[in-house]
Amino acid sequence: MIIESLLLIILAICSIILWKISQTKKDEDVSKVLEGKHREMLVDINDALNKLSDRLHKTLSDQGKTQQETVQSSLKNTSLQLMASVESLTKTVDKRLQEITGKVHERLEEGFKKTNATFVSVMERLATIDEAQKKIDGLTTNMVSLQELLGDKKSRGAFGELQLEGLIKNILPPDSFAFQHSFKNGLKADCVLFLPEPTGTVAVDSKFPMENYQRMFDISSSESDKAKAQKQFKLDVRKHINDIATKYIIPGETSDGAVMFIPAEAVFAEIHAYHPELIQDSMSKKVWLVSPTTLMAVLNTARAVLKDVETRKQVHVIKSELGKLGKDFDRFDTRMKKLADNIRLAHENAQDVHKSSQKISNRFSQIERVELEEESKDLLEFEDQKTNSKQNEDED
Repeated sequence: MIIESLLLIILAICSIILWKISQTKKDEDVSKVLEGKHREMLVDINDALNKLSDRLHKTLSDQGKTQQETVQSSLKNTSLQLMASVESLTKTVDKRLQEITGKVHERLEEGFKKTNATFVSVMERLATIDEAQKKIDGLTTNMVSLQELLGDKKSRGAFGELQLEGLIKNILPPDSFAFQHSFKNGLKADCVLFLPEPTGTVAVDSKFPMENYQRMFDISSSESDKAKAQKQFKLDVRKHINDIATKYIIPGETSDGAVMFIPAEAVFAEIHAYHPELIQDSMSKKVWLVSPTTLMAVLNTARAVLKDVETRKQVHVIKSELGKLGKDFDRFDTRMKKLADNIRLAHENAQDVHKSSQKISNRFSQIERVELEEESKDLLEFEDQKTNSKQNEDED
């Protein structure tokens, strides 16, 4: 840029000189002289320009070398810093990777342990499920056997009697019931409860109207068959109520009511929920329908009544024992008063003895100090008299 500027300046100067030469129109000699001088000037300018160009080239070369050295030094420093940073970053990354690897191993070990524990638990539960499945299979077999058992009328009767016997034996005392009890008319009831008056003897008979009840809810049956089964079910229940009322309510021998035990809660619920006319019929004939649950409530009430009666029978015994206890307490009170009087007298005697001991001690002290007095001659005689009088009072 500097060289170009100088060349432009020189060209401008030459142009001005030529313009002046052309304007003045001097002689040819002057022109020649000027032309020679102009040429010399141009040569000098060219030499100066060459020197300036060499100097500029050298200066620029020196500056380039210096800048190159500076750049190389900066690059070297930057490279060293970069290498140090990369090394530090590598160490940090390696350390972090080691930590992450350790945590991953720990997590994997924990995961394996949990997985193994879960697997063991699953195996145990599968074993439990297998056992439960076996039990379910056995229960299914038992249910089929139970259905076959309940399909027979005699088997149903035996099942109901067995259930009734278990409930009564678990709640009532042995002397308050009897199974297969015979009445004077020759009939036998499944169970008889011996309750206190005015209730008296209550007959309990087990009835299990199951056949038509099952037909009522058989899916394969038509609506007409279900209606017939429902009608026959009502007739069966009503027949059982009439039989119990006529057989087990005996004037002068049993209570004026009897109990019909229905072993199936579902049958009992069906009667109460959808056949109120049967309930009214049973109540009018004083035949009380009970299921296993309601029978437990009835038996618990009967047990409470029996317990109350037994308690009343023992009232006179309790009164007699309370009277004896009152007399014993009166004797205890008298003896306690005597003991208190004796303790009081002993306390007074102890206080008198203490006073005498203090006077004797004081007397010994006076003797040691040689401070005898005439009044102290009768001291012991007075204390002996006082002690004798206290003893006479105690004997009285």
